[in-house]
Amino acid sequence: MSNQEPTPLVTGAGSGVGRATRFELADRGQPNATNIESALERNRAFAAAGGHERAVVFPNLRLFVITCLDPRVDPAHFLGLGLSDAIVVRNVGGRVTPEVINDVAFICQLAESALPDGPLFEAAVIHHTQCGTGALADDTFRHRYAERIGAEESTLLPHAVLDPAATVTRDVERLRSVPAISPRVSVSGHVYDVVTGLVETVIPAGR
Repeated sequence: MSNQEPTPLVTGAGSGVGRATRFELADRGQPNATNIESALERNRAFAAAGGHERAVVFPNLRLFVITCLDPRVDPAHFLGLGLSDAIVVRNVGGRVTPEVINDVAFICQLAESALPDGPLFEAAVIHHTQCGTGALADDTFRHRYAERIGAEESTLLPHAVLDPAATVTRDVERLRSVPAISPRVSVSGHVYDVVTGLVETVIPAGR
């Protein structure tokens, strides 16, 4: 392990519920990382134990989680989810993108065919503190990233999660307003604090 201190990339301003604090790169001194091979060893143990035999298609908790792909933000750990408990979609920042909306709409249609009336499921949008998307607030980073992916730079800044309580509120409002999402789906918004490990509800479930 290196003794070098990690370099802070983004510092959020102010205080309050769910505000970003700092995003840091992990230690780079890991030359012997085995990547997928170590994960495949765990897979073989999982298969041998037969855990997959208890899996079902529709989530046990009737829960659809939308959150960030940050490795610190794994719902199986911070929400204690087991296999088949929830549908989980993860992307950069845990944002409600057009692709996420289409995914939720797809599950709506599947659920409606099995559940002719009553509630279908809850979609929980979870943003987190110290989100790496804060780098999009940096002009140089944003410009280079826009060039890399061929995007308009002006469209990227709104994706920065500097105040997760604010961004999760906007994303919940967006998901609730989409006609493709059944009114039988409730939507909630939450902030996960990567320092304390606690999830705080910002927007209770509803339509």
